[in-house]
Amino acid sequence: MKHVKLSLSAALLACTVSFGAAPAQADTVIVAVGAAANSLQGRSAAKFAEDLQAAVGSAHAIEFYADGQLGDEKELMQKLRLGTVHFTLISSIMTNVAPEFALFDMPFLVQDRAHLKAIDAEIVQGELAPKAEAAGLKVLSTWENGFRQITNSTRPINTPADLAGLKIRTPSSEWRLAMFKEWGANPTPMSFSEVFVALQTGTMDGQENPLTNITGANFQEVQKYLSLTGHVYSPTYLTSGADTWSALPDDVKAAVTQVAAAVQEWSLAEGEKADNELVDKVKAAGMEVNVADKAAFIAASAPVYEAFSAQVPGGADLVARAQALAK
Repeated sequence: MKHVKLSLSAALLACTVSFGAAPAQADTVIVAVGAAANSLQGRSAAKFAEDLQAAVGSAHAIEFYADGQLGDEKELMQKLRLGTVHFTLISSIMTNVAPEFALFDMPFLVQDRAHLKAIDAEIVQGELAPKAEAAGLKVLSTWENGFRQITNSTRPINTPADLAGLKIRTPSSEWRLAMFKEWGANPTPMSFSEVFVALQTGTMDGQENPLTNITGANFQEVQKYLSLTGHVYSPTYLTSGADTWSALPDDVKAAVTQVAAAVQEWSLAEGEKADNELVDKVKAAGMEVNVADKAAFIAASAPVYEAFSAQVPGGADLVARAQALAK
């Protein structure tokens, strides 16, 4: 079979390669994300694609697409199952695959990135990943999405009472919706690619995302207030289709495993670096920044934990085990 190698640099800069409905040839590996190319998710996926190309050499061509060119997370998840995309990053909507992934929607659960790595090794890879595989998805590694913060254009958010009545965009996660309803907001799920215009036009008052996504999508241009809540740490999962993964050549599988582990370390370090830099960036853009009263938010979050324990099989045990892994 003839192997044709795409220029990855051209794909990263322009992402102009067309994509049809038919599955890609076996020697071409498609990496696609719905996130903005300059967000941490986009940059992590780009690094993965670039490093994977270096690892496999000329034997395979790695094509990379960002900015939702091949679809949003939900659409890319379906393309993984169809085999028309080989790898993507899935974040909050993984709860739609297996309810246990909502562990990461529990407010203030993850203390820091070392804690995240411990949860990944002990719980995600050992227990949650097999549940995803049973649903047709192969979770290969857990990377940084980040600690989520709230932006809006109405008022600073210091306590849950300040969210009363605000229309806040959330991912399509029942637990994120439940959390913001508990805090008094009017949460509305919406595709990430639609959020900028919704904020710009006032269809949404605000949204919640890690700083890397906030600045990657330039929300600072259409939002007035950034409230540092750190209410949820969202990981993002490097994911393939279970059947797609099984069909990949052994050399690609080996390279993916090695590169994914290295990119996990890189993405976590980049996330921590961004936490220390991006607040200054949004301030320079004119946003007002405040540190929220976390104790007030934690107190208001108890019903979310109670519901998770009641509704998710083994939920209380999952929470207890995850909390015990904090150093």
